[in-house]
Amino acid sequence: MTLFKLTRIIRTSIYCIGIILLGCQRNADPNNTLTLATTTSTENSGLLDHILPDFEQNFDSKIEVIAVGTGQAIALGKSGNADVLLVHAPDLENTFVNQGYGTKRYQVMYNDFIIVGPKSDPASIRGIKDASRAMTKIYKQNAPWASRGDESGTHMKENYLWSQVNITPKSADNWYYSLGQGMGATLQFANETDSYTLTDRATYLMQADILPYLTIMVGGDHIRNNLDQNLYNLYSIIPINPNKHQYINHDLALQFTNWFTSTNTQTHIANFGKEKLGQPIFYTFVR
Repeated sequence: MTLFKLTRIIRTSIYCIGIILLGCQRNADPNNTLTLATTTSTENSGLLDHILPDFEQNFDSKIEVIAVGTGQAIALGKSGNADVLLVHAPDLENTFVNQGYGTKRYQVMYNDFIIVGPKSDPASIRGIKDASRAMTKIYKQNAPWASRGDESGTHMKENYLWSQVNITPKSADNWYYSLGQGMGATLQFANETDSYTLTDRATYLMQADILPYLTIMVGGDHIRNNLDQNLYNLYSIIPINPNKHQYINHDLALQFTNWFTSTNTQTHIANFGKEKLGQPIFYTFVR
């Protein structure tokens, strides 16, 4: 058993135990505690640490963050173990709301996906504009590919890109690593194994200093240079429907949504990363 397979088993077990404990404690949550289930990219990029203290201070509240893949975050919403979601898988989100689990979907920010890989570029994909075309070359070369493999929004986007060229990688393939890990851990694995991977630009840019063997292959050095529309990455907030579960803190979830979509917070998000990187890592809808 490989270290990453063992890590995946341990991580899944901890996740399941955590959900059980969280479910037992929901009825003890005070009115000023908000449980936010979100994708790992918002945490790995540092965005949440950057903006959430403002909400906690201004609303005299505490936010409990559960950073998992989008698929797991949505499952937490369905089971009533979160008050609000911040996720990035539009099809799943629309289904979630249409089924009555969420009250409304609010589009709050966006960035893009990129493909990164070893600087030696064994599949010769550097500079290709179309992600699926680049992935086809990786497949034909059997060049190592690290997949999150966790039903996250990024994993779903990866599967969509493979489907565009009628390729279905299998975890048994000796070039394809399905990790069951978050974005940060997947990037670290790719860095250590000379693998290609799909990542949101935000997480990669914020962690690039500790990923010395990786570089951007597809998507360019700025979102304006990313010509593949399939790599657009939209994030939305969804308050959980309080009619589905007894202990949903819906009032605070609505306050959080209004705060997140306010001009002040949207401007704060849009400025995040500029000083360090010379470019935003999330873009908002406030101009």
